[in-house]
Amino acid sequence: MIRNLHCFVVAVLLVFGVFSCRSGHYDVNISGIKLDIKIKRLDKDLFEINPEVLHSAIPMIKQDYDGFIQLFSHVINAGNVDSSLFDYYLIQFCTDMLNNEVYDSVKKIFPDLTSLEEKLSKAFRYYKYYFPEKIIPDVYTCMSGFNASIIIGDSILAIGLDRYLGANCEFYPRLGIYKYLSDRMTPQNIIFDCVYSWISSEWDFFDIGYETDNVLTRIIHYGKLKYLTKRMLPAEKDELIFGFSSDQMKFCRNNESQMWTYLLEHDLLFSTDHFVIRKLIGESPFTSYFTNESPGQAAIWVGFRIIESYMIKNSGIELLDLMQETDIQKILGKAKYYPK
Repeated sequence: MIRNLHCFVVAVLLVFGVFSCRSGHYDVNISGIKLDIKIKRLDKDLFEINPEVLHSAIPMIKQDYDGFIQLFSHVINAGNVDSSLFDYYLIQFCTDMLNNEVYDSVKKIFPDLTSLEEKLSKAFRYYKYYFPEKIIPDVYTCMSGFNASIIIGDSILAIGLDRYLGANCEFYPRLGIYKYLSDRMTPQNIIFDCVYSWISSEWDFFDIGYETDNVLTRIIHYGKLKYLTKRMLPAEKDELIFGFSSDQMKFCRNNESQMWTYLLEHDLLFSTDHFVIRKLIGESPFTSYFTNESPGQAAIWVGFRIIESYMIKNSGIELLDLMQETDIQKILGKAKYYPK
């Protein structure tokens, strides 16, 4: 009995040590990083102006939102902002009855963006800490006509607030948006989508120059992006980083070894079949290669765990080196990834 108790205590200490090591791995001091993000609200400036004077206000709006207004125009299908038709399309968009109904919901849910500004500022302080030479984007919000959640441009990050009205928003079923997607279209998911979308644009899969495009390369790459998201949002739960429910996250933790073994035993890791790749890393209600209890993109969780192991066991590797590393076998070898 005493021996069994001793074994139990040792096991608990080992587990505690693993989690303490993992938690401490993400702790850095960013108190010396000064950065405050202020969000410019194109949604308010367009939808709270008297429609009768909107036409005369457009030149000032173009000036105030120079740089972003063209991106926004493409999102709402209004064409080139220098076109003679742009003003007409913009006025049509802003006076549309449904768009104004949606904006009423936006006003109720997002009367103030101070909390989001604080979260974004903190996340990008971590970004500046790790990548001091990188650009910090200007941030905007807009009504996207349900066309875009996050809009990325050169030094621009914009949020389509109409895509974050809550899982039970009445508009989403009417638009035919699947429930597993609308479950993540909530205000609390904005920060995660902003961070992930920005770093995805900075380290685009095809720009990095990997030698092969197969399942292993993909899950390693997207594992890097999730790992960097975690580095920028270290206090947030993995469920939110990955967009998983608590049950889905539990599935991944409890079946990590089985998922890795399945990928190995069914020769999926080196598959270059884009249908296979899409089924493993694409948006879906579950990962069909595993079980219906698994989340979609569960394989990316495995990639994240490989990267986490790689960085914990090789503490001298800088984040920039990780993001630029193209040797997948080197990462896998140094990760010493043996899930249990």
